[in-house]
Amino acid sequence: MTDYMKPFSHIYVEEGALQYNRTDRILEKFPGSEIIRIRDYRDVFNRRNQDPALQHNSQKLILAVKKDGFLYKGAPVCQNFGESEFYYTSNVMNCVYDCEYCFLKGMYPSSDMVVFVNLEDTFREIEELERKINTGTLDKRKIYVSVSYESDLLSIEGLTGILKDWNDWVRDRENILLELRTKCANIAALSSITDEDTGRIILAVTMSPDEVITKYEKFTPRLGARIKMAEAAIEKNIPVRLCFDPMMFIQNYRAVYGNVVDIIFSKIPSESLRDVSLGSFRISKDYIKNFRKYYKNSSVAYFPYEIRDGYYQYPEELRTEMEDFLFEKLQKYLPEDKIFRWK
Repeated sequence: MTDYMKPFSHIYVEEGALQYNRTDRILEKFPGSEIIRIRDYRDVFNRRNQDPALQHNSQKLILAVKKDGFLYKGAPVCQNFGESEFYYTSNVMNCVYDCEYCFLKGMYPSSDMVVFVNLEDTFREIEELERKINTGTLDKRKIYVSVSYESDLLSIEGLTGILKDWNDWVRDRENILLELRTKCANIAALSSITDEDTGRIILAVTMSPDEVITKYEKFTPRLGARIKMAEAAIEKNIPVRLCFDPMMFIQNYRAVYGNVVDIIFSKIPSESLRDVSLGSFRISKDYIKNFRKYYKNSSVAYFPYEIRDGYYQYPEELRTEMEDFLFEKLQKYLPEDKIFRWK
């Protein structure tokens, strides 16, 4: 493999991003990469005639300053876990993993990764929202924020240090609750969120059968490694959520998923978990066109879905059958109020 095929062999840096210490910190990790100054990240990220499927084999990195859109109301396709003030934020666009079912395949015209270096502006946006929501009220409401909605932040923590920045900020904010979704198994990266036990960052670990990982979750750790990651987080008193989401329709899914649940709970005591989530695969109708355009050989893209409420999903009978099975299986280990099911 030549240098030009290595991930992040080229790093594009907005001129406005050069003034941030976070930019310097990231660039120090790539002494051999070619640095290219640009005016605006969209000049690279949104250029025409890109092939995201091919790009993922040689991702480039873009460091940029986010101008707007620091905080979004939680999408209907995501679970809010009973939290009324549910939001998500995007500090990083795109992921080092290459899961075939990922909605990002239909969301963006590029597979290159964008890291926004002005994280403090996101902090200020959340702080302002917190003031608006809780000013003059005795019963303070928590603001629940998914911080890894468009990337697996834990998998790139060694390159960005973003999670440590989130941890340092949220430590003193008792009305903020963060969710960190991950497939990463790098236990050492947990040190970024355990300097002080506050319980304000939930580690949500995706639990997939090895059959699904091998077929659909390219570059991701195996199930056994993810279980060890969850165990390590529990040992460090980090609240852990196990995510059986998305549940994929595969041959003998009952035996496969049933075995996974048994394996997990033979190693992880159910009482040590904050909760679990489950939901079958779904994708917005807005993304399916590009998904099918760029990934023509994808069995996920061309499955005969039904469209309901703006989302492509498995046919209702199959979806219900799959989710009912997994829900009943999980109930053997967990009380119903600890199992969150997407509807």
